[in-house]
Amino acid sequence: MRAARLIKMVLLLQNRPSMTAAQLAAELEVSERTVTRDALALSEAGVPVYAERGRTGGYRLVGGYRTRLTGLGRGEAEALFLSGLPGALRDMGLEDAASAARLKVSAALLPSLRDAHESAARRFHLDAPGWYQEPETPELLAPVAEAVWDDRWVSARYRRGNGGEVERELQPYGLVLKAGVWYVCARSGSSFRTYRVDRFTAVAVGEERFDRDPDFDLSAFWEERSAEFARSLLRTEVVVRLSEAGARRLPYVTDRAAAEEALAAGTAEGGLLRVVLRVESEEVAFGQLLGLGPEVEVLAPAALRERFAEAARGMAGLYG
Repeated sequence: MRAARLIKMVLLLQNRPSMTAAQLAAELEVSERTVTRDALALSEAGVPVYAERGRTGGYRLVGGYRTRLTGLGRGEAEALFLSGLPGALRDMGLEDAASAARLKVSAALLPSLRDAHESAARRFHLDAPGWYQEPETPELLAPVAEAVWDDRWVSARYRRGNGGEVERELQPYGLVLKAGVWYVCARSGSSFRTYRVDRFTAVAVGEERFDRDPDFDLSAFWEERSAEFARSLLRTEVVVRLSEAGARRLPYVTDRAAAEEALAAGTAEGGLLRVVLRVESEEVAFGQLLGLGPEVEVLAPAALRERFAEAARGMAGLYG
């Protein structure tokens, strides 16, 4: 632990002209007294750490000293590629690894390039959660992430959508953060499945490692399963007539793939477009299509048409 801290201290001083004891203590998460002892230990080991006293003093490396201890560990290298996702790194317990990786990369760069990470951070930020929802970190995300990174078997208890619980032995292949919700793609038996991490009620990471399937492509798997899931929700059909404006807006108020499919197969009727649209349910369709206002007329099912008629009468009563 101390050796890692001493290396980090050297790298910090290598990246900056000078740092105070307070600054080093904050970066290393130790006391200023420990910083003083560490600086003395480095000096005794041959690292030219020089302490300048006074209000504007601090620690610095003498004579342009540069360490060769900048090699990335595997975990640090993997975390570096996720360094644009600070919240996700923190949730998965990889924040320290990413910090060390950035520091080592910065130490290896030319002095003129050492502010590159700060420059990028000022110009780009990825906000993964969706609007109108408070993101929550699943309680068991950290052990699941540990198993994913280390290719370890997991014994898990999982709460299904109907409330029942099942036990599974899983080979966790990858994590996906979708609109603020974490999923793990894992092999269960002979097939790959997707599980919401917030539905795990217990997770035990085993000592045994599994051999990854070299043909497994996380991105392609997720894209395919996402499309299958979206299609599986569309169990109901509604028939509507759309104005030109309604047709343009339809993909923005309902499932885009279903809307585009319906529009492509639509038929013209007196200047309007008649389409058969797949939706999740009549209830969902009501909320979605109501946003199109007078640009859509529901033709079927009859119960949904009557509900729109009632809504129209209510609106007319309100606005006269």
